[in-house]
Amino acid sequence: MSELILQCHGLAKTYQGLDTSVLTGVDLQLAAGDHVAIVGASGSGKSTLLHLLGGLDAPTQGEVAWLGKPLASLSERDKSAMRNQYLGFVYQFHHLLPEFSALENVAMPLLIRRMPRLEALAQAEHYLSLVGLSHRLEHTPGELSGGERQRAALARALVTQPRCILADEPTGNLDRQTAEQVFELLLHIQSQQGTALVVVTHDLALAARMHRQYRLQDGVLQTLAAASQDVRAS
Repeated sequence: MSELILQCHGLAKTYQGLDTSVLTGVDLQLAAGDHVAIVGASGSGKSTLLHLLGGLDAPTQGEVAWLGKPLASLSERDKSAMRNQYLGFVYQFHHLLPEFSALENVAMPLLIRRMPRLEALAQAEHYLSLVGLSHRLEHTPGELSGGERQRAALARALVTQPRCILADEPTGNLDRQTAEQVFELLLHIQSQQGTALVVVTHDLALAARMHRQYRLQDGVLQTLAAASQDVRAS
C-alpha cells in the first residue's frame, strides 16, 4: 500500500455562536498519488475542511496527521515548516502578490525556505514553463489573464514539489473552457509527480474525473462514487 500522506479521524468543527457543527466526525485518508474531490452546497463546510487538513485552523475535535505525525503534537514553527515542505495550496482567487512578477511569485515559497535566489528563480521558471507561461515570466498578475493567473498559482503550489496539493475551487473563477484546461493541467502534473490531491469544487463534471468523490452535507462526508478501479478506500 502506498504511503499515507494525509489523514484525519473524527474531525469536527464548531464555531462559537453557531448552534450546529460545521463538520461532524469526518474521516479521510489520502495516499501518494490519490486524488479526491469534495463537493457540497455553499456553506457546507468544504473550505473549513480544507483549512483543517492544511493546518490553517484547529479542529474542535478529532485529529489531522501529515505523514503519520499528528498536527496537535507539532509546534507552530514545525507545523509551518512541514506545511511549506509538504503541502501546496491552490485557491479560487489566485492570491498572487500584485507587485511581483509571475516568476517572483512562483519562486516565493522557495525563497521563504531560504533557497538561493538564482536557484529559486530557475526552479520557478521551470514550473511556469510546465504550465505554459514561459513567455510571461516578467509579467505582473495585473498583466495576466484570469486563466494565466490561475496557471501561475498552480505553478507556485507545485514549485516546492509537495507531497499533497489542497485546491479550493481552483477553477471556480474561470470560464468553462479555461477551467477545463487548468483542471486537465493540474491532473496531468499531479499524475506525473505522484502527488496526492484534494479538490473542493462545485463542478460535478470535474469531480467525476477524480479517483474518489465525496459530498459534504450536514457536516458529514459522504462517499459518492468510485471513478476508477484503483480507488483506495478511505
